[in-house]
Amino acid sequence: MRIDAHHHVWDLARRPQPWLDAPESTVIRRGFGLADLAPLARAAGIERTVLVQVLPDLTETREFLALAAADDLVAGVVGWVDLTAPGIADTLADLRQGTGGASLVGVRHLVQGEADPAWLVRPDVRRGLRAVADAGLCYDLLTLPHQLPAAIETVQALPEVSFVLDHLSKPPIARGGPQPWAGRLRELAREPNVSCKLSGLVTEADRERWTVADLRPYAEAALDAFGPGRLMFGSDWPVCLLAASYEQVVSCAKELTDHLEPHERAQVFGDTAARVYGLLGAGQRPA
Repeated sequence: MRIDAHHHVWDLARRPQPWLDAPESTVIRRGFGLADLAPLARAAGIERTVLVQVLPDLTETREFLALAAADDLVAGVVGWVDLTAPGIADTLADLRQGTGGASLVGVRHLVQGEADPAWLVRPDVRRGLRAVADAGLCYDLLTLPHQLPAAIETVQALPEVSFVLDHLSKPPIARGGPQPWAGRLRELAREPNVSCKLSGLVTEADRERWTVADLRPYAEAALDAFGPGRLMFGSDWPVCLLAASYEQVVSCAKELTDHLEPHERAQVFGDTAARVYGLLGAGQRPA
C-alpha cells in the first residue's frame, strides 16, 4: 500500500492561519481539504495518508480525527497536545475516546518555532514525551538543523519513545552545503527509536529553480543514515505547492529512490509508515 506519510489541510473560514500572512505564502493562502487532495493522490498511486497538525490547537486535532473517521483516505492523524501540561495523559485519553480517536497515531509540536534551541531538553517537555509513549503514540520531531543537538540528546534519553523526524530537519539546501546538518542527522539515526520522513525538500531548495540533482545529496544522506526501513515518503502538501505540484513531489521522490531494490522502495512508499505509525488498514502495529 502506497502511503503519503505527511500532509495538511486547513480552512481559513473556520480557523485563521497567521503563518500564511507572509508574502511568499500567497500561493497557498486559501483553503485546502481532503476533496482537493484525493484526486491528486489517486493519480499518483497514493492509497492512504497521514494528516498532520498545522496549529497548536486541540480543536484542530479533534476536527482532523473526525475527518479521518469520515474519509478512508486518512489512515492516521498526527495531532497536537500541550506537552508541558500536567494533564497531558488525560488529554490524550480523551482524544482517543472521541470521534475518530482510533486514528490518532502521533503527536507533534512546532519545535522549529521555539526560540530556545534546547526546548526538547526541558524536564516538562520530557515528561510530556513519556506520556505520549505511554499512550502508544509516536512523536513527530519538527526541528531546524540548529535544534538537532537537543533532538539527539532527547532521543537518546527516551528510548521508550518512537520518534519520527519531519522533513529531514529542514536542511539548508538553498543556502549552503550539507554540513553540519548531515553529521548531526547521522548521529540522530544511530538511535534505533527514530525514523525519518523524506519530505519537505523542495521548499528548502531554490523554489523557482530546484532540480532533483539539488535534492539528491540530502536524500542520499538520509537513506545512508536511516536506511529505507526507517524512511517514509511524505508530500508536505499543500505546503509543497510553494515549489512543486503534488505530482512533481511524488515523481521527485521516486527518482531519488530509483536505485533501491523494489522491496526497499516499498518500505519508503508505505511499509515504514504503516509499521511505525501502526496505521489502520495499512499494516500491523509493531509488537
